[in-house]
Amino acid sequence: MKGFSDRFTDFPDYIIGITKEIWEDRGLATLHHYYADDIVVRSPGSVVVGNETVIGATMATLAEFPDRRLLGEDVIWSGTPEEGMLSSHRILSTATHLGDGVYGKATGKALKYRIIADCHAINNQINDEWLIRDQGAIVRQMGWDPKQYAIDLISREGGAANCVRPFHPAIDKPGPYMGQGNDNAWGAKYADILQRIMGADLGVIPAEYDRAVTGYYPGGQELHSTDGVDGFWVGLRAAFPSATFSIDHQIGREDAMMPPRAAIRWGLTGKHDGWGVFGEPTGADVHVMGISHVEFGPWGIRREYTLFDETAVWKQIAMKTG
Repeated sequence: MKGFSDRFTDFPDYIIGITKEIWEDRGLATLHHYYADDIVVRSPGSVVVGNETVIGATMATLAEFPDRRLLGEDVIWSGTPEEGMLSSHRILSTATHLGDGVYGKATGKALKYRIIADCHAINNQINDEWLIRDQGAIVRQMGWDPKQYAIDLISREGGAANCVRPFHPAIDKPGPYMGQGNDNAWGAKYADILQRIMGADLGVIPAEYDRAVTGYYPGGQELHSTDGVDGFWVGLRAAFPSATFSIDHQIGREDAMMPPRAAIRWGLTGKHDGWGVFGEPTGADVHVMGISHVEFGPWGIRREYTLFDETAVWKQIAMKTG
């Protein structure tokens, strides 16, 4: 781990360790050290620049959810310490809504939801990030409908003309990381599977997924069997049938005591011009930022974890429809 503190045994230990130090150990000041001053953080809801903004958002979240925990389920990574490394860190978060904030007055409700963060690190510091929280799961557990939450958020932010713009490639800000991942057979295999699904080759699902697969999807959904996988991906693609699907980052790994895994960051960019999980077509210009993790087994993909932010999609639709 050249350039990194010797208290970390490897890159996953670094990523999991600093996440706990920042959030659970209340080491917010360490963000001045662990995050570059001009870090670019992209989430489906916005693009922000600078660690001061990140620190402010972290404090606001902890004020609203003071007992929040971030349990690292996996770190799928690529690169080298010398050239920089990219981690795709999947987290299961638990929290109790104990303070007033962006989700309204404190409700005391207990939450459980996933996050996937793609972070580029070099010399003991993160300088580029792509972050997706399962906002659909959060707002549902709060008693909101994701569409209504998005509409309310637009209103609170001053209306469609003034609200914070959700992420779109057209407003992206370039960061220092320009890599595409690694050249690994498992990453290439999963990228091919997703491209075939998005190209309407649905026969790839029973061919490449274990019949007993479990899929973990936005809104806290847990779906079983290849029927569940089919239903999820078809519902998404049907909403944006003419949109362009892109593979934006691709990692595959084989590690001791772990199944072969892959992490893909992808995008779906185009019109809301079909009936699917986002209701009646509106013609709205939409970008869906997604990240997917899979674990392979002897009979194909055993587990699939996919996140995108439903509320950010609904916000883009509502900005068009009013």
